[in-house]
Amino acid sequence: MLARWFPHPWLSLLLAAAWLALSNSLEPVHLLSALALAWLIPRLIRDLLLPASRVHWPAAIALTLVVLKDIVVSNVVVAKLVLGPQGRMRPAWLEVPLVGDHPMVNALLASIITTTPGTVSATLDEKRGVILVHALDCGDPQAMTQDIVERYQRPLLRIFRVDRHAIGTSA
Repeated sequence: MLARWFPHPWLSLLLAAAWLALSNSLEPVHLLSALALAWLIPRLIRDLLLPASRVHWPAAIALTLVVLKDIVVSNVVVAKLVLGPQGRMRPAWLEVPLVGDHPMVNALLASIITTTPGTVSATLDEKRGVILVHALDCGDPQAMTQDIVERYQRPLLRIFRVDRHAIGTSA
């Protein structure tokens, strides 16, 4: 019943919290406005949104910590590369295989790669089943590709409960 009234409960919660934060008040009129926006906006755009995914929260928290750590470490590594001798950089293009066609997994994988300093996801080619990644410094392209799959893609599959065997890929 709750899903009928609030088709995307997390979006509703975020909208209400944002409204209350922007209004900087817990007056009844602002609480009612927050509730109205939390109910109305997701209902108006529900046909544009994908169905809410079930998320495995322990895996999501673990991946968040891994990504935050990687961002900090990568910042230091990129700073050393940029400020050091220019001949040390070994740029490379990598084709990271996509496991399946889950839109959230693929979009978040591209976002994580781009957010981590030293790598940029250039193209998400779902027809070929790869994401094209540019790495600022890559000594072993195959090892870096496997690292991206292990550190980011497999946890994303766990977070969204995607069975990689059900989609016929062994990555």
